[in-house]
Amino acid sequence: MIYNIITCFLISALVSITDFFLTRELCRILFTEDNLDFSISNNINDLFICWAAFFGWSSVFLTLLYSFDVRDRERRLAVVREDALSAQMRALRYQVNPHFLFNTLNSIGGLIEEGSATRAERMVLSLSTFLRTTLTLDPFHDVRLSEELRLQEEYLEIEHERFSDRMTFHIDRPDDVRHALVPSLILQPLIENAIKHGVGAMSGEVSISLSARRETNRLLVIVENDMPMETVRPKPAGTGLGLKNVAERLRARFRDDGRFSAGLAAPGIYRATLDMPWRTE
Repeated sequence: MIYNIITCFLISALVSITDFFLTRELCRILFTEDNLDFSISNNINDLFICWAAFFGWSSVFLTLLYSFDVRDRERRLAVVREDALSAQMRALRYQVNPHFLFNTLNSIGGLIEEGSATRAERMVLSLSTFLRTTLTLDPFHDVRLSEELRLQEEYLEIEHERFSDRMTFHIDRPDDVRHALVPSLILQPLIENAIKHGVGAMSGEVSISLSARRETNRLLVIVENDMPMETVRPKPAGTGLGLKNVAERLRARFRDDGRFSAGLAAPGIYRATLDMPWRTE
C-alpha cells in the first residue's frame, strides 16, 4: 500500500511538472504578450493544484486496480476452497463402510448352500438396487429425506434377510419432513453402526428405529437401537470411523450449523442424532 502511495506521488509530480512546462511553451507560442509570468516561484500554487489533481486521479485509478485485483484473488480463492470442500466431501462420502457387501455376499452364499434360493434371490435383488442407487448418487449434492430413507430401507431389508430371526426395524417418515434435504448417504454409517453394535453384539432380538422431525428451522434425524445392557457407558461420538465420518461430513457441509451426537439414551438403548438446518428444494 505504501509503495502504491509513493508511486502515485512520483507519477503525479512528474506529470504535473511536465504539464506546467508544456503549457508554458504552448502559451509562449500562441500569445505574444510580454507580461505573462511563467516562473515556477510565482505559479507554485497552480503547480500544486495541478499536482493534487493528478495525484487524486492516479490514486483513484490505482485503488480501483488494487480493488479489482483483490476481488479477483477472492474469487479464485473461493473456487479453490469450493474445490477443496468438494474433494473433502467426496472423500468422506466414499468412506462409507463396505463391510456389509462382504457380509451380504457371504450370507447369500450360505443361503444358497442351505437351499434357500428364494431368500438368496431377494437379497441379490435388494443388493443390486442398493448398489445401483448409491453409485449414481453425487456425493456433493443433497437428496430428499424420503429418498434417503427409502435407500436405508433397502439396506435394512438386506440385513433383515441375514438376521430375520432376531432383527426388527421401523422407519417413521412424517409427510411434513419428506421433502427436506439431507446429504446423500448420511444415514448409512449410523444404520451400519446400529447393526454392528446392536444386532452383532446381542444374541436376542434387536429393534432398530429411524425417525425424523422438524423443530422450527431445524431437521432432526434419530437412529436408535438396542444394545447389550452391560454397556454402562456411552461410546464417545467420533471414536469410530462411521460416526467420525458423519460428524466430519456435517461439519464440512454446514460448518458450525450442523451438529451430531451419539450415546446412551437409556439403559440398553443407543441413540445417534443428526441436527441440521431445515432446507427444501
